[in-house]
Amino acid sequence: MRKRATFAVFAAATALAGFAAPAADAEVTEGDVVISDVAFDGGKNIVVDVYDKTITVSGTFTHPSGIQDADFVLWRGPDGANPYETYDDRIVSNEYYVHADCVASSATTSTCSQTFTFEPDWTLTNADAGTWKVSVQGVANDDSWTHLASYTTTRLQRHSKLTANASPEPIAKGASLTVSGKLTRANWDTLDYRGYGSQQVKLQFRKAGTSTYTTVKTVNTSSTGDLKTTVTASEDGYWRWNFAGTSTTPAVKATGDFVDVQ
Repeated sequence: MRKRATFAVFAAATALAGFAAPAADAEVTEGDVVISDVAFDGGKNIVVDVYDKTITVSGTFTHPSGIQDADFVLWRGPDGANPYETYDDRIVSNEYYVHADCVASSATTSTCSQTFTFEPDWTLTNADAGTWKVSVQGVANDDSWTHLASYTTTRLQRHSKLTANASPEPIAKGASLTVSGKLTRANWDTLDYRGYGSQQVKLQFRKAGTSTYTTVKTVNTSSTGDLKTTVTASEDGYWRWNFAGTSTTPAVKATGDFVDVQ
C-alpha cells in the first residue's frame, strides 16, 4: 500500500511524552483521559472519488488537568500482542506529527480534531476500500494519557454512480417498456470509473403525482455493471434503479426517468 509516511502506533507522540506505546489490541488507560463522541466526516462513511478528498475527524477529551493533544489513526489487521509491527495497513492524519487542533470548552474538556487527506493518485488503491478500525489517543496537560486501539470502525468507500433510462417514450399502455442503466464506481488504481458487476439492484417505480417509489423487481448487473429489464407500461410515472451499497461502495439511487403512458 502506498503511503506518505510510516506510522508506528503513536510512536512520535508517545516518545515526546516520555512513555512507551501501548499494545495495539489493548484499551489502555493511564491518567483516565475520557474519550467520547469520535466521528469521521460528521459520522458518515468516508467516500472518495477519483480525486483527493480531505475530511475531518473530531472527538471529545476530558481530564482534570485539561487536554493538550490527541491523535486519530485508521488501521486494519489482526489483533495481537503488537499487530502494528506486523502489517503496513495504517493511515495517519495530516497533523499526526504535530499537535491536533484542540479547543477547550472548559478547564477539563476539549474538542480535538485532525484532518485526513485521501489521494487516489498516490495513497489509495482499490484494495484499501472496506472497513477500518479507528485508534484514538488523548494526552492530558499533566502528560497522562489514554489510548483506545479499537475505539470504533469506519468504512472507506469508492464513490458510486447509477444511471437509468426507460424507453420508448412516450409508450402505449400495455406495451413493453425497457429500463436500462449502469452501475459504476471509482477505480483508485486507474483513476476513472468502471462497471460494478454481479450486484443486485432494485428497479423502482413512482406514479406521477406521488412521492414514494415502489420496488418492482431486482436485477443483477452484468460483468460490466450494465442493467436491463422489461416491464409492462401501465401508467405515467418515473423509473429508477436503487443500489443498496456494499462495505466497499456506498448506496446510490439513479435519477428517475419519466415515461408518458398513452
